[in-house]
Amino acid sequence: MFRFATSGESHGECLIAMVSGMPAGVPIDEAKMNHELWRRQQGYGRGGRMKIERDKGQILSGVRHAKTIGSPISIRIENSDWKNWTEILPVAAGDPAKHKAVASPRPGHADLAGALKYDFPDARYVLERASARESTARVAAGAIAKQLLEPLGIAIASHVIRVGDAELDRDATWPEILALQSREEVLLGCVDEASEQRMKAVVDQALRTGDSVGGVFEVVAHGVPPGLGTYANWDERLDGMLAAAVMSLQAVKAVEIGRGVTAAGAFGSAVHDAIHYSAEKEAERHTRFMRDQNNAGGIEGGISNGEDVIVRGYLKPISTLRRPLGSVSFETREETKAAYERSDVCVVPAAGVAAEAMVALTLAKLAIEKFGGDSLREMVRNYQGYCDQIRQF
Repeated sequence: MFRFATSGESHGECLIAMVSGMPAGVPIDEAKMNHELWRRQQGYGRGGRMKIERDKGQILSGVRHAKTIGSPISIRIENSDWKNWTEILPVAAGDPAKHKAVASPRPGHADLAGALKYDFPDARYVLERASARESTARVAAGAIAKQLLEPLGIAIASHVIRVGDAELDRDATWPEILALQSREEVLLGCVDEASEQRMKAVVDQALRTGDSVGGVFEVVAHGVPPGLGTYANWDERLDGMLAAAVMSLQAVKAVEIGRGVTAAGAFGSAVHDAIHYSAEKEAERHTRFMRDQNNAGGIEGGISNGEDVIVRGYLKPISTLRRPLGSVSFETREETKAAYERSDVCVVPAAGVAAEAMVALTLAKLAIEKFGGDSLREMVRNYQGYCDQIRQF
């Protein structure tokens, strides 16, 4: 069974990602993984920690001579900021002398709910695990999943379509989105320069006022064949699995598949993607069944339909504000201001990179389940046989 897990806290010594169930023989390029980690750290409006961390993953097991060997893959990512916290985090249970408490919970964060759930006197331990720093390990694991999907012709990329009220007012093409991934400098991850400058102005306003701002990112999976996921069981539907995977990211409060939001306010005749059949096979398409548009986001009935799979994540503004909102002291129960922790102002592009990882991990899991194989060669052979079958349908 394909699965992944992450371990390590925000200010722990390191993060660990574990990926198991990978077929043997998958080429693994550490440079590609580290590029994904670099992308996650970029974007206008990031906080001070991005100046400290230079994330690089070190593969500890499961890969030999740059290929998977079928055993679990473990990846270590150092927390460079760890040395700055060794004097203010508790070194032993019950040692209050070296402990920087989160004395008042931050509205919108896990602080209060986590402290109540786990019976903590303050929110320090909640903050460390609930932090989006954990998504670094997901990105490392997702980079491995992407490299499994590559031989199947599946590629995954993201872009930003809104920051605050500044929005991209047109559809982006796949070549435009793909080109963003190789940029040497990342502003806000938008394919349109004029739109990106409007987004930057919104972030500048948040910076001036001590606020934060959210937005919307879009992840596109290109080259996905029909047939991943199923309608047979509710918890095996592709759209449900993707929604859960992306919603699990810190600060994501809504997930949309295709044009799901606007479709809710339209008539069916304007929403559903009419089906055509092409006499000639088109390059890179798995079947001759065609659609003029992709409002369904590549998924119908919980199954991929051969179009690009499109997932949007709606990201709330970061909870930590330089002008804190009202809160209550854990110790006195008196009204005060929320605690302040070093934080970002806008993380929408970085969240898109983390969402790419979650989409990749979800599609990799389903691809392994459908096509099977203990080795990549066996899996690709099964995949090619399936593609031949649906092309002849």
